[in-house]
Amino acid sequence: MSDTYTPPKVWTWEQNNGGQFANINRPIAGPTHDQDLQVGKHPHQLYSLATPNGVKVTVLFEELLAAGHTEAEYDAWLINIGEGAQFSSGFVDANPNSKIPALVDHSTTPPTRIFESGAILLHLAEKFNAFLPSDPAKRPEMMSWLFWQMGSAPYLGGGFGHFYAYAPEKWEYPINRFAMEAKRQLDVLDRHLADNTFMTGDDYTIADIAIWSWYGQLVLGRLYSAAEFLDVASYKNVIRWAEAIDARPAVTRGRMVNRAFGDDLSMQLHERHDASDFETKTQDKLQGD
Repeated sequence: MSDTYTPPKVWTWEQNNGGQFANINRPIAGPTHDQDLQVGKHPHQLYSLATPNGVKVTVLFEELLAAGHTEAEYDAWLINIGEGAQFSSGFVDANPNSKIPALVDHSTTPPTRIFESGAILLHLAEKFNAFLPSDPAKRPEMMSWLFWQMGSAPYLGGGFGHFYAYAPEKWEYPINRFAMEAKRQLDVLDRHLADNTFMTGDDYTIADIAIWSWYGQLVLGRLYSAAEFLDVASYKNVIRWAEAIDARPAVTRGRMVNRAFGDDLSMQLHERHDASDFETKTQDKLQGD
């Protein structure tokens, strides 16, 4: 970094602080406007966007439905975080942290709110007894990897991704710092997957879904245009694992839900209210009408 920054005694918020997300970042919580959340016909109401954290949940929903859990039907409502929809009064009621995804489970009375993607994955997996290790003795291993992802991904997204892709200027120190950590995390995964088909052995679980949504998509070249920079090709075990999960039809559908960005309009299903929406309501179909 060319200039030396001396922190003031007390930090103050400068709203025009630059960066791609400067218009929605703020140091306070709570709603900015009144707006209720929409509620559809299914037991599960998801409010999300197809970021890696959002993809975790839509992939699990689609995997549950593919496995025959018909009571896992859901409505997925688009929350456009670039427009500040996560700060509506309704969304803050569902998630006081104002981050996607948020789930409201209407199969209970009163309805149950669940926020934080890992908590949502665990809630659904336990509710349907699915995508958990077949051997109960491996549950602690699965939980360890699930929480590893929750603790590690902020270094990848908020650290490396921010300074490499979104910061208003490229600064060598933070990019190097977080690139080193991202590569260390990839090496952790690569060493583990050298001896395991999935994160807990032969069982595909919510730990795989959570980790794939970040690190799998990273090595497949879908995050931050950073695959070459991070030399992801060198993590051969991670790539093998990522490609195997990517080939699952439910994963493809999960990636489509609440996706409102990218050049491929056939991969954008802004809202999902029925399984038939994948055939009739993707953006390429809607814009072609």
